[in-house]
Parts: sequence; structure tokens; C-alpha cells
Amino acid sequence: MLKVGLTGGIGAGKSEVSRLLVACGAVLIDADRIAREVVEPGTPGLAAIVDTFGEEVLTDDGTLDRPTLGSIVFADPAKLASLNAIVHPLVGARSRELEDAAPENAVVVHDVPLLTENGLAPLYDVVIVVDAPPATQLDRLLRLRGMTEGDARARMASQATREQRREIADIVIDNDVPLPDLERRVREVWADLAHRARAPREPLGSPEE
Repeated sequence: MLKVGLTGGIGAGKSEVSRLLVACGAVLIDADRIAREVVEPGTPGLAAIVDTFGEEVLTDDGTLDRPTLGSIVFADPAKLASLNAIVHPLVGARSRELEDAAPENAVVVHDVPLLTENGLAPLYDVVIVVDAPPATQLDRLLRLRGMTEGDARARMASQATREQRREIADIVIDNDVPLPDLERRVREVWADLAHRARAPREPLGSPEE
């Protein structure tokens, strides 16, 4: 099994890259999707969030009001840290379960938005960073996600810088390009990953260069 960490700043287009990798044959473990699962109604995760932030972060039907919670935590680093302390261990445990269930020879891609921020690079054989200029990220958040400029800038500021992400990358995928160019680049990366999966590798934490 080849364990791949996939990350990138919000609005960099990481979801599109993960979709293309799955089309090539990767097994995807999506941390964002799992993060939603572990705070569904009735879960210990949601109960812990309500205990910490109050019932104002719930909608009328008892589900998590993500926009309200986001407006609270992304404007306050201490509150963001409190939220992460609740959610991250739950996401990590579920991710390990899914990884253990993957085929032995699989290329398992962990889509982890905060991989850089949480110092998780040593957990993976290969780290892929999806890269785009901040101006492109901001444009996508405003145009495609309907975020206000203030919220978009706050989300971007809460994450690692572009330079910090690139420092931990084994592979960088430029996603400020037309889709056909991105598809071609992902196919090249997949060929590399498939080769690494077949080749003898160093112990976890010392990715093959």
C-alpha cells in the first residue's frame, strides 16, 4: 500500500485533483467528508461541539450550522483550535479504519486540507500539494462558493501559506491551468504513484524521492 497525503489551500482545486486520481484507480479517504460524518446528529462529535460553542451552532432541525460555526472559529484562532481538538481525533480514527479496509496493493490518497498545518507529512509515503496563486483561490471562493470576501480571506488566512505547503511537498500539481492540462498532469502523477506502489520503499516517514 502506498499512502499519499493530498493537500492544498482552500480554493486551490484539490477536490478536482482527487476526483481525477480516483478515476485513475486511487482509493480516496476524504477528511472533509469524514469530518461531516463525525458531527452528524446523535454523534459524540456534535455533542462536544455544542458543549463548547453553544446551541447557536445548531440549525432548527438539530444539524450543525456550518456557516455560523465557521464565522465563529475562523475569526478566532483559539476557538478554531478548540474545534480542531474535537474533530481531528475523530477524523483520524475513522481514516485509519478506512485505510485498513483498502486492498493491500492500493494507492490510498488521503485528502487532508490541514496536512501542513498539523505537521502530518511524516505519516505519508508521498505528499502531493495542489497549488494555485492566492488571487485564484480568492476568485474561486467568491465566484464558485458564494463566500463574502471577508469570510474568504479569513479562511485563507487561517491556513498555511502557499510557501509552507510547497516546502513539505514531494509532488506539486499546478491547478491554475485549463482542465485538459490538469488532467494530463494528474495522469503523469498517477503513473509515478503506481510505480512507487510497486517498488520497494523506505519505512514510513522516509518517502522515496
